[in-house]
Amino acid sequence: MPDSPSESQAVPDSPTTVDTTFTPPSIILPAIHRSESYTHHSPIPPQLPEGTPCILGVDEAGRGPVLGPMVYAVAYLPASQTHLLTSHGFDDSKKLTTAVRESLLKTTCTPGTDLHDWLGWSITSMSARDISAGMLGTGKGYNLNAQAHDTTAQLIREVIERGVNVTEIYVDTVGPPVTYQAKLQKLFPNSKVTVSKKADSIYPIVSAASVCAKVTRDVTIDVLAGEQEMGSGYPGDEKTKGWLKRERDPVFGWDARITRYSWRTVTDLLEKGDGPGVVWPDDDDEEGARITSFFGGSQEGGLAGWYGRPVLDF
Repeated sequence: MPDSPSESQAVPDSPTTVDTTFTPPSIILPAIHRSESYTHHSPIPPQLPEGTPCILGVDEAGRGPVLGPMVYAVAYLPASQTHLLTSHGFDDSKKLTTAVRESLLKTTCTPGTDLHDWLGWSITSMSARDISAGMLGTGKGYNLNAQAHDTTAQLIREVIERGVNVTEIYVDTVGPPVTYQAKLQKLFPNSKVTVSKKADSIYPIVSAASVCAKVTRDVTIDVLAGEQEMGSGYPGDEKTKGWLKRERDPVFGWDARITRYSWRTVTDLLEKGDGPGVVWPDDDDEEGARITSFFGGSQEGGLAGWYGRPVLDF
C-alpha cells in the first residue's frame, strides 16, 4: 500500500475543503490530486468498550466506472447496537438519494450523535492510476478482483489491529461467494464470515459501509472534475461520454489521475481516435539496443516498473 496521509495528518500546502454540501474526513485532497491510493480510518467509537464483540460489513463504490477511484469501505459496531442502523434508515446506497447518504455519513461523523458514539468506519480509495498500473502490469497483471480481495482483507486486518473485536464479517461478494467466503474465513479464523450477493440490501452493516464508500467516491469525483462536467464516470453516462470526447488529447489521451487506462472504453477510443499512430519496433536498432528495453528493467525503474506496481503491498 502506498504511503498515505490519514485523518490525523495535516497537509499545510493543500486546501482543506471542497465545494460540496458535505466533505467527509475520508477526502484526503493531496492524495487525490496526486492519484495516490490511500486509507482513512475513523476514530474508534467513544462508547465502544474494549473487547466488545462487533459485527463488520464491507462494500464498495465505483467498480464499473472508467473514471475515478474504486472505494472500498468497512463499517463496524457492537452486535447489540444494530438497531441503530435500521432506525436511521441505512440501505443499499444506490437506493438512497445523495442528500440522504450525505446526511447519514455526516451524522456518523458528528460528535454527540448515537451513530458517532457506536459506529466506526474505514475506507481505502484505489486511484484510477493504481488500478490501471495493476491491471496493465507485467506478467499476468493484477486483475480487479484480486485488487478488491486484497483491499478488503487489508481493511479488515487494520481494523482488527486497531483493537476492534470483530466476531462477524459480512461482505458483498466479488466473484463466486462460496470461494470468496472460504478465502476470507481462512484469513480471519476468529470471525464468522458471510459473503453474499446483494449483501448491501440484506445486512444493514454492509449498507452502512456502502454509504461510506459511495459518499467518499462521489465527493472525490467532484474534486477531480473541478469546473468540468464529468458525470458519474460510468461509460454509459452521457456526461462522461462527453468528457471523454472533449478531454482526449490526440497523442497523450487523458489525465491518468482520472482515467482508467485498463478499461476497454478507453482503449477503444484511443484506437479509433484521429491522432497519430505509434509503433514500437522490436527489431534491434543500428546501435544494437532495443526500444523495448526501455520498458523492462527493474521493478523500480522504467515504465514496466511503474505499471507493475501493485495497489497494495503487504
